[in-house]
Formats: sequence, structure tokens, C-alpha cells
Amino acid sequence: MVNRMVWNQMAYFGGGSITVIPDEIARRGYTKALVVTDPGLLTAGTVDNVTALLDAAQFPYEVYAEVVPNPTIENVQRGVEVLAASGADVLIAVGGGSPQDTCKAIGIITRNPEFADVRSLEGVAPTKNPSVPIIAIPTTAGTASETTINYVITDVQSQRKFVCVDPHDIPLLAIVDPEMMSGAPRGLKAATGLDALTHAIEGYTTAAAWELSDMFHLKAIQLIAGNLRAAVDGDPHAMEQMALAQYIAGMGYSNVGLGLVHAMAHPLGAFYSAPHGVANGILLAPIMAFNADATGEKFRDIAAAFGVKDAATMPLHAAREAAVTAVATLVDDLGSPTTLRDVGANEDDLAALAQAAYDDVCRGGNPRDVDTAQIQELYTAVY
Repeated sequence: MVNRMVWNQMAYFGGGSITVIPDEIARRGYTKALVVTDPGLLTAGTVDNVTALLDAAQFPYEVYAEVVPNPTIENVQRGVEVLAASGADVLIAVGGGSPQDTCKAIGIITRNPEFADVRSLEGVAPTKNPSVPIIAIPTTAGTASETTINYVITDVQSQRKFVCVDPHDIPLLAIVDPEMMSGAPRGLKAATGLDALTHAIEGYTTAAAWELSDMFHLKAIQLIAGNLRAAVDGDPHAMEQMALAQYIAGMGYSNVGLGLVHAMAHPLGAFYSAPHGVANGILLAPIMAFNADATGEKFRDIAAAFGVKDAATMPLHAAREAAVTAVATLVDDLGSPTTLRDVGANEDDLAALAQAAYDDVCRGGNPRDVDTAQIQELYTAVY
């Protein structure tokens, strides 16, 4: 069997690591940047941490700050226009998953204009040219979009989110600076941390998982289990560990795929603008329980990563239950929502949600086969 792994050309980690930006830009010979971000980060001054470095280096730039949560096709198309008008030759993505994903799509379409409709990028995108170079600076410890070959765009007209998978979109340079994440609200830290945990657990149990991806995902689970609670309460060391954990998880899942949690979370974002990490938190433990019998010994490893005593020796069924309980307890401890009602779901939509989840590209990686009726039952169980 042939396995492929795709990662950034270079990455920096640790507090203050954004200070490498001017030197990296200079040595690569770029002449102007377009900074892609969202209005909240611009207003909060988070983007200023980056633009101040560009100002000090007298490096020209413009800012595109129109990205919305669950970014839309129109968001991307507008960004392509802004990039073309700016004359920039490097993109700098500052933000969580929404700015990162939007930036990837902008960079891909600019170099592959035959995909300007955006919709045609869904699935494994057959692009020929690498994106405009991207420097990716995450402001949340969750999506790991800075090191993945995936991005997710919302089609408002069709009320659906679609996943694009393309090695050409991976940022050239990732800068994982926990100081850029520390100012996030507690709820956002909790939601993005649960997104990272979902990446790690789904990546560990997905059908395409193998030894190298397992190594990343297990370490990520261990770091998240040990640090997420403290990180959301403002502990700087725990925040740094979460920044690392989400990146490690991204190194794995980007290359092997995800599963039913993500497939079912995406429609919740498309239908109700549910925050992605919140949707994952609602679904993760129940779907782990649904998948348990198809995961071999892997839930034993997950339980051990959560610190469950005797996880290595207890009966397998008990280890599986312990892993599910450990995840459910973490969600409760964080105060994250646990029902679809909490994100404004309508019971009349469950059949449509189930069909959208079944059609989602992530569903194919689930360790257990599933049909639309079973998906609707899972939605109903957490309604």
C-alpha cells in the first residue's frame, strides 16, 4: 500500500514566533502582501501584531478583512478580486479556520482561474498549479488549517458546506504563535479545542489511518486531554501545548481524512451557522459510541491518552466505554453545548441534514459504514 504525507515547507512554533515574518518575506523575494482576516480580529487589534512588523520592515501590504464565519463562495470570489487589484505576490492568513480556508481558496483560484466558480473545487480538486504563496498564522488552537491540504467553503444558495482537498493549497510557511491565540474568548478556545480533539480522534480511527498518522494523532489526543481545560482558563503553558497539539493533529488528519463527526457537523454550519467546534463537541462522544465496535483496540489507546487507570488491561468493551466517557466529561467540563437545540436546529430539518451528511466527503473515512437512516437517528439522539 502507498501512503502519502504532505506538510508545510517550513513552520515556526512558540511565543513571539511571528517576528520571523519580515526576514522570511525578504529572503523569499516577495514585494507585496495581502493580509486575509476577519473584521473581529481587525477590530480587536490582533492583526496589528502582524501589520506592525510589516510596517517596521517597510514592506507594502493591503488588508482584506471581509471574511465571515463559515466563509462563503462570495467571500472567496471577492477576495480573488481584491488580490488581483492589489498586485500582491504573497498572502498572509491571520485568523482561525475561516480566514485560513478563505485564503487558500483565493490563492488556488488566482493560480487556477478555471475554478473561479469555487464549487468545482469540491472534493479532490484537480488543480494544476500551486496556490499563491501563503504565510499562515492561526489565532485559534483548533482547525490546523495552516498545515492541512483541506479547506471548507459554504454554498449559501444550496445551504451546504463543501470540503476541498488539494495538496496545492497547503501554506508555504506556518507560524504557530500561542501569543496570537491567547486573547480569544473562553468559549472560542473551548470550541476550537474540541475541533482539534475531533481531528485527532477521527484521524486516529479513520479508515486510511496508518502508523505515521497514528503517531501524530495519539500525541495530539494526549496533549489536548491534559491541557484543554487549563488553556480555556488562560494558562499560558497549556495554551502553548494546545497550539502545538492542534498542529500535530493537522499533520495527521490532513493526510488520512476524517469521519462521520465532521460529515454531520458541516451541515449544522451550513443550515444554522453553528460554530464548527461546537457542532463537533455535540457529536463526538455519541458518534464514538456508534463507531466503537469498528475501531479495534484504538479506543483503548484513547482512554490511556486521557489518563484512564488500567486502560491497557481492562476488557476491551470497558476501555471503549471509558474513552467515550472521558470525551463526554471533557465536553461537559468545558460547558460546551451538547444538543442540536443549543445551536438552533429545527427537528423538521433532520432528514435533510442526514442526506447532506451522507453526501459529505468526510463520511467516506468513517470506520463504520453508515446510511442516511442511521445518520438521522444519530441526529435525533442528540436533538
